[in-house]
Amino acid sequence: MKVEARIFDLVTAFAFFIAIVYGVWTGLATDYGVEPVGLVALILTGGLSLLAGSYMRFVGRRIEPRPEDRDDAEISDGAGEMGFFSPGSYWPIGLAASAATVGLGLAFFHIWLIILGGCLILLTVGGLVFEYHTGPNHE
Repeated sequence: MKVEARIFDLVTAFAFFIAIVYGVWTGLATDYGVEPVGLVALILTGGLSLLAGSYMRFVGRRIEPRPEDRDDAEISDGAGEMGFFSPGSYWPIGLAASAATVGLGLAFFHIWLIILGGCLILLTVGGLVFEYHTGPNHE
């Protein structure tokens, strides 16, 4: 997880550096002072990437190094079972439509549409989770 932590560290440094540059340039360019929305967005972007990078570093110290983290690793070290991925499922389309329904409800502030979309999201997430569930194994 060292590689991921380094990437987030670079994003954090870039966002904070650009926030400083943006704050200075907008402060010099306007008579009203620093334009707050862009500056706040850049600071929050840096803070969010700092949180993600700190988490990656925290987890990376507690697990054994992956092949991606070792300099002496071979390509074959990363081979093997990666997990099960559904070959074809319609549930993600339903989830996207449910999220779009909530988005429309929020955009027009229709409470009934927000509640309907929320119920549809619960239904489609349940479908995704239990798509391949066959029941308990009685041996």
